[in-house]
Amino acid sequence: MSSRTPVARKPRPVISIIIMLLLLCVGLCATQFHADIPVEEMKARYTNENSRFITVQGQEIHYRLEGRTDARARTLVLIHGTASSLHTWEPWVRHLRSDFRILRYDLPGFGLTGPRPDGNYSLSNQTATLTALMDALNIQRASLAGNSLGGHIAWRFALDYPQRVRRLILIDPSGIPGDDSGGSPLIFGLARTPGVNLFLRYFTPRALIEANLKQVYYNDDLITDELIDRYFDMTLRAGNRQAFIDRAHLSREERYNELSTLKMPVLLMWGRHDEWIPIDTARKFQDLIPDCELIAYDHAGHVPMEEIPLETANDARAFLLQQ
Repeated sequence: MSSRTPVARKPRPVISIIIMLLLLCVGLCATQFHADIPVEEMKARYTNENSRFITVQGQEIHYRLEGRTDARARTLVLIHGTASSLHTWEPWVRHLRSDFRILRYDLPGFGLTGPRPDGNYSLSNQTATLTALMDALNIQRASLAGNSLGGHIAWRFALDYPQRVRRLILIDPSGIPGDDSGGSPLIFGLARTPGVNLFLRYFTPRALIEANLKQVYYNDDLITDELIDRYFDMTLRAGNRQAFIDRAHLSREERYNELSTLKMPVLLMWGRHDEWIPIDTARKFQDLIPDCELIAYDHAGHVPMEEIPLETANDARAFLLQQ
């Protein structure tokens, strides 16, 4: 009777691939998991001597009020865009603080302000927050400048309170159908996808934030590690990722057909290389707004006030100081 030595079986290729994929997923999860950053830690990193917090509509709002303090000073309110913060306006404040009293703030759902208690990020609520903030700070009338989502909030506020808006600057603003014809940004698609958005809530690669910045900037050489870190940290601020997902599921609140009723002078600023809201959208705004001037910038994308701050600030100053 002969004996046979057992022969070890080779792992099946399919099983090996599955094991490798599982290990890869575990590795990615281990490296890309990022816990929320507590708000007090964020305040320590990103506030300065001009930072203030005020409670309006049951929410603590982070804001800065800078520049001129004399009674004759004209007030300028600056409103940032999606996934950004009041820090986006830092170069403008440096260039314009000697000419204006400047208010900037973190929108609910972003920056150090963080998530709304009721989770409602509608344009109507964002406009109501701006109204309440201006009331609380006793600002009866001002010029407004807003970028992207901030531009949308600015022109909606101007529709509702025309007597409170002296002049209006819209920088690559949203709010007109087809304004995303350049292609929906990847991060918005991820936030709207069931299951994937749950993953995004806890696993947020820094590389994703860097990729977004390379979409909104024309000149990638301006994207520093410090800039990426700030945007990344603001994303990780406790509650902001869920707020972003909640915002991504909002239905559009169309009011663009009312733009023809705006009475104040409007300046459109647009980066010719905007990949998020193409410059063709600027023509639509021009067609709708009666008193509207457009300045298009050859060396800028979606955030020209960050990329070419001196040029855009000078154009803003010239427009705002007109009688």
